Amino acid sequence: MTDAATRLGYLAETVRLLYPGTGSPRAYTVLPLPALPRRLAPRRWWHVGSRVMVPDEGSIAAYLSEVFERPVETVLHVRPARRANRKPVLEARSQGRRLAFVKVGDTPRTRELLATEAAALRRLAGLSLDVVATPYVLHHGEWRGLSVLAVSPLPVRRRRVPRPLLLDAVREIAETGGTRPAWHGDLSPWNMCPSPDGRVLVWDWERYEIGVPYGFDAVHHFFQRALRRMRPPVAARACLAQSVRVLAPLGLSAAAARHTALRYLIALADRHAADGHEPLGPPESWLNPVVDHQESLT
Repeated sequence: MTDAATRLGYLAETVRLLYPGTGSPRAYTVLPLPALPRRLAPRRWWHVGSRVMVPDEGSIAAYLSEVFERPVETVLHVRPARRANRKPVLEARSQGRRLAFVKVGDTPRTRELLATEAAALRRLAGLSLDVVATPYVLHHGEWRGLSVLAVSPLPVRRRRVPRPLLLDAVREIAETGGTRPAWHGDLSPWNMCPSPDGRVLVWDWERYEIGVPYGFDAVHHFFQRALRRMRPPVAARACLAQSVRVLAPLGLSAAAARHTALRYLIALADRHAADGHEPLGPPESWLNPVVDHQESLT
């Protein structure tokens, strides 16, 4: 099955879930094209392609209109192939202005992740952060048995964060745990960007956690970039091999850096096991060779 077919199949499921009414249908369009589905947006006169008729009464759009006390249009993101944390994601708009990004927890696991993100954002909102800018919670509630989290939009610019600024962000996020380091949990290049005011915009705080080894975020950022160029076993070896270079600016010794990288890889495998999802393949194919080789050297 092609990526487009997979996305369109999931889109149909999501539309049935979030727009379950039967009256007052409204025309939407799959954008930019059905062959490249990325968004389902209210139809405009300039849209090409066929109409998708979506009920409006009793929909998530009607619910968000009540939440924000104004008429809301929704733009539904068309999600890729199944992931452990895949969930419906929408933009709530009013009068052409984006009001919020909205995530919908439709499984026990995604509801748990949204609760973690809401708690993390509320915690961070109460702190004085100099480097990291986060969204803030606009609404966290329940609709038709689904968890709904709406957060403020950030002025995202798709640019790479300079390494010195990335390290400053890693340090500040760790400091939010007080005496127990914290990590964002998914400080990947696609979850952050530089802000016009010199800070770092960071979103998707579903995996925020306190009480982890200092430097986990930096290692994660390196590993996720490596996975775009290498197979998981090679990326895991590179993660360990480059750990000293990655973590030395944070003040970790060579031994501590290697130990932190190993603990990170093991923690990531544990996360995948808890999610019931193995995006990198079974751990024995990418993790065990790294750990076994390291043990043979000690």
